[in-house]
Amino acid sequence: MPDDETQTPTLNRGGAARTPHDTRAQLLPGAAEAPAPWLLRLIAVGLVLAALNLRPAITSLGALLEEVRQGLHMSGSVAGVLTSVPPLCFAVFGVMAPRLARRFGAGAVVCAGMAAIAAGLLVRPYIGSTAGFLAASALALMGIAVSNILMPVIVKRWFPDRVGTMTGLYSMALALGTALAAAVTVPVTGALGGDWQTGLVVWAVLAAVAVLPWIVLVRDRTPAPGTSPSGSSTSGPAASGTPAAEAPALRITRSRTAWGLACFFGLQATAAYITMGWMPQIFRDAGVSAGTAGLLLAVTMAMGVPLAFVIPRVASRLKQQGPIVVVLGLCGLSGYSGLYLAPAAGAWAWALLLGVANCAFPLALTMIGMRARSGAGVVRLSAFAQSTGYLLSIPGPLLVGVLYQHSGGWGLPIALMAGLMIPQMVAGILAGRDRTIEDEC
Repeated sequence: MPDDETQTPTLNRGGAARTPHDTRAQLLPGAAEAPAPWLLRLIAVGLVLAALNLRPAITSLGALLEEVRQGLHMSGSVAGVLTSVPPLCFAVFGVMAPRLARRFGAGAVVCAGMAAIAAGLLVRPYIGSTAGFLAASALALMGIAVSNILMPVIVKRWFPDRVGTMTGLYSMALALGTALAAAVTVPVTGALGGDWQTGLVVWAVLAAVAVLPWIVLVRDRTPAPGTSPSGSSTSGPAASGTPAAEAPALRITRSRTAWGLACFFGLQATAAYITMGWMPQIFRDAGVSAGTAGLLLAVTMAMGVPLAFVIPRVASRLKQQGPIVVVLGLCGLSGYSGLYLAPAAGAWAWALLLGVANCAFPLALTMIGMRARSGAGVVRLSAFAQSTGYLLSIPGPLLVGVLYQHSGGWGLPIALMAGLMIPQMVAGILAGRDRTIEDEC
């Protein structure tokens, strides 16, 4: 696969005439000029702020899960259901994102998503019941779900010549938000009086701030890159007047690459949500303090800050991403082995190794952008891989909660986590082959 930084034609910096392939040629419907530099900078800021809000709803809860369980009188199995809600919402609501983007515009949908996150985080700590807590969490997770799907679309739409760089930028911001919530939720809760409700609600402020940059794109109905308003492909041969299969007509379920990517995405999501939901509890049960357990989760998430920027750039320069998949998988196996054998003694080492393994997420996002030739193909592949993947990941966190409650320890849950790394590596190697869904369909 060619370097993704050069494979898409871009606007000539000297002002040369644009080609039909320049997906940044319009700002709003009817606009004749390329978007102004200030707008691109604003969209980049919006991407970063949106990415910062895609995980705090989950990791802030993981850091205070014990307190939330006690406050709402949850059993271990019910807490397992709670940790399974994120992938469930991502699967259910994520599939709606492409249709919503076609109707309202991707920017408007992301803006609404940020507002939903803010609203859900604002009300969930104060509802006072498990059902209400789950419903408010689902509202926030709905906003996260549609934004998850549309991040690669926004990048392809506005930065077609910098897919690897911009994917790395928002992946890094996502990892930073994840780590920040894990690290500071417990100290902030203590500083604000020790009430877990206050510790959770503060993250609504960050989400409210993230709404602001996207307001400028609320009225943007420009189709996603490579699509017409009706959804037909306009990139590649079709754009130059020769017949080509339209992207929405692709039978994406016939693509082995799409299925491999969906399985890889699902398995890495399983590992990520088990880690975010349960890793602090694993360390706390091993005798680690609540504050230190939160810091260990933060270390795991913080590993993604530099690596989420580096891995997409490296992956985009390789024809096959299988070697990166294997390295990440081996780090995961080593980390889980350490958690099984000496969870407290080597806690920092296991947190670092699992942090490296969790960087399968930005790798999966990068492969989504590389495994389709057109913007329309990216939309379909992103929706299919992420929605299917999150659907596949739903049982994992729930099963961990059940095994933890009924086995009385973490041996079986950790063995399950380690075992899932093997099919994750196999699926990632399949998804990382140098081919596109258009070729296979």
